Amino acid sequence: MKKKYFVPMLSLVIFVFALGLTRHLAIPVDNEPNEEATYIEENLLVNKDDEHLETELEDKETLAKAKLLAVGDLMFHMPQNRAAYDNGENTYDYAPFFKHVKPYIENADIAIGNFETVTRADREYSGFPRFNTPKETLSAIGDAGFDILSTANNHCLDQGKKGIIDTIDSIHQYSMINIGTYKNRDDNQILVKEINNIKIGFLSYTYGLNGLDSLLTEEELSYMINLIDEGRIKLDIENAREIGTDLVVVSIHWGNEYQRKAHVSQIDLGEKIIDWGGDIVLGSHPHVIQGSQIVERDGKEKFIIYSLGNFISNQRQDTMGNSYTEDGLMVEIEIEKDLIKSETAIKDIHFIPTWVYKYREGNKVNYEILPIEDILEENSSTYTSIIRRLEKSYEDTIEKVTENSLYSELN
Repeated sequence: MKKKYFVPMLSLVIFVFALGLTRHLAIPVDNEPNEEATYIEENLLVNKDDEHLETELEDKETLAKAKLLAVGDLMFHMPQNRAAYDNGENTYDYAPFFKHVKPYIENADIAIGNFETVTRADREYSGFPRFNTPKETLSAIGDAGFDILSTANNHCLDQGKKGIIDTIDSIHQYSMINIGTYKNRDDNQILVKEINNIKIGFLSYTYGLNGLDSLLTEEELSYMINLIDEGRIKLDIENAREIGTDLVVVSIHWGNEYQRKAHVSQIDLGEKIIDWGGDIVLGSHPHVIQGSQIVERDGKEKFIIYSLGNFISNQRQDTMGNSYTEDGLMVEIEIEKDLIKSETAIKDIHFIPTWVYKYREGNKVNYEILPIEDILEENSSTYTSIIRRLEKSYEDTIEKVTENSLYSELN
């Protein structure tokens, strides 16, 4: 069984174990053994040796479960594009970037990330400051198992209106859905995904567009990109509730780049989103990991993570002098719905730290997203030279996402 750092939702106590110890949650079940044999459906006899069977059958009938996996920024700078280029085939292959994390992504019922670039077909590829990326990036992202991409971010207008449209078309081509940017006014609707009788609403917003707002008319800007507007966010969450969603997830592009501490404006808006009826807030933009927070409202626990960091990029110590830009995170959120009471709750949260490995093999540069604990457990000679860096990344990430101050601020 894979080990993951978890946050038990039944309490606000954070357990931080030493690296290498098992991190696994078993939810206790109140199921005392019966002294007398008991008959259940179809006269099936349950004795003390089968004490969990009745509970399992009841859960199957009354409980629905879903697993959401979220990651941070999916960015593609020019060195990554060159690394993915196949001279012989004259095409791009980004699949190796995701080979180690693909099992986690595929295992989720819904996987979501922030696609922080565009794929405009009729222009040359480019990196920062105005991105344009081969659509083969989306082929690899879809193949890795992603279902939803948030596209409301400060780079979504880098290639103008056509860049937005081409990106949406490419996302759909590879059987994914985007939120936050739209081709037509009628497309700008709340996305609802139903998984195992659990209806989850998805919303997405960005703080700004790097000053490129004028590339759209005022009318186009009003519906093609969801900009952060408190009144709009509140109304969207209320509408999501009115159409029968059990849970509302808000992806939001905010905060200060490269700052590992969430800004007060993020904390303030995050709290408002929860007050308005949001359940999960997924932050992006800072390109480093920021803290997370469990917030209790009306007897239910909600979750905010202020920044999920870079899942894949070329930002790193040797390019920016900032090693924290190499750190990433997969967050598994387990959701459970009581089908009798029609009540939905977040049951568990698992933090799975990742690290972007950039290395040279012969004349070729390669990138791999490494799930840190898996690599450390393998103890493979392939990664001997980076073991200390992996250990530091793991410790930095876990320390940041479980900061006690963030957990206590709203409770």
